[in-house]
Amino acid sequence: MNYRQYQSLVAERNAVAEMLERIPPEQVISRKGASGRLAAIQAELDAVESAPRRPLSGRLTFDGRPVIRSHGMFADFGAKAMAAFSDTVAVLTAAKSGALADSGPIPNREQNQVLITGTALGSFGFEIEEQPTQLADFGDKTPVAVALEETIRLLESVAASDDELTDAVAGLDRRVVRTLKNFLEVLASGEAICSLEVEGRQFGFTSVGQECNAVNRLADDNIHEVEQTFFGEFIGCMPASRQFEFHVASDKQVIKGRIGSDVSEPELINLHLNQPTQLTLTAIRAGNGRVKYVLRALPDWPDSEGKPS
Repeated sequence: MNYRQYQSLVAERNAVAEMLERIPPEQVISRKGASGRLAAIQAELDAVESAPRRPLSGRLTFDGRPVIRSHGMFADFGAKAMAAFSDTVAVLTAAKSGALADSGPIPNREQNQVLITGTALGSFGFEIEEQPTQLADFGDKTPVAVALEETIRLLESVAASDDELTDAVAGLDRRVVRTLKNFLEVLASGEAICSLEVEGRQFGFTSVGQECNAVNRLADDNIHEVEQTFFGEFIGCMPASRQFEFHVASDKQVIKGRIGSDVSEPELINLHLNQPTQLTLTAIRAGNGRVKYVLRALPDWPDSEGKPS
């Protein structure tokens, strides 16, 4: 049962309860029918362990040359901007599942689109929401909800310091960065700015110049990646948060890094703690930011007979 179905049942229960109160005691048959329906609805609600969460929602608004105050927006620009934003969310969702190729169709794009549920007040834009049909029955956030929250974090990072941008893009698939860059290019070329609000968290560009600077900061020549090889041993791993610590034998350095989405079983690291191994990491740096390390493949640990596993 998803959130909408649950809320519909709650509304029906309340309506039937009010109707039952208005039926006179002498109308025995009518009261019996209403009481039976009320009991059936309550039984359905009682069978649900906890109320499903409501869909994550937000607002994407625009301002600038293509926007006529709060009245409307030129259709050509609006279609391009919303398509580019939808691509960003869908690519992020696919990347989180590890199903994203460097090019080609976006996996599960139809299921991972956001819904436009209305127009936003103020500057012209849209109310957006994850699809209710994609909600898990209880509790956990859907991949689309996580991607929406990640999108606003990425937008914040491109207007922040090089260290913050490095931290945001470390571990991300390069296609995610390119897709976000394309969204910002659509805005800048249309001389428009955007503001995104997700569950009370809000970020907005203040000028087209700020967006142009963000585009440049997401360019390949500003985000540097290089593979580096180290010899040492893992001393810790947190699979849930996809973080690791590696002790480098040569200089006693401890590298703290992230585990990329390509690694499907990060928990295996904890089976090989303190075992000497050669490790290849991707060193990532945006602009003049501090280097962040990403693990994109597990090493080949020797088995009990000294052979690679």
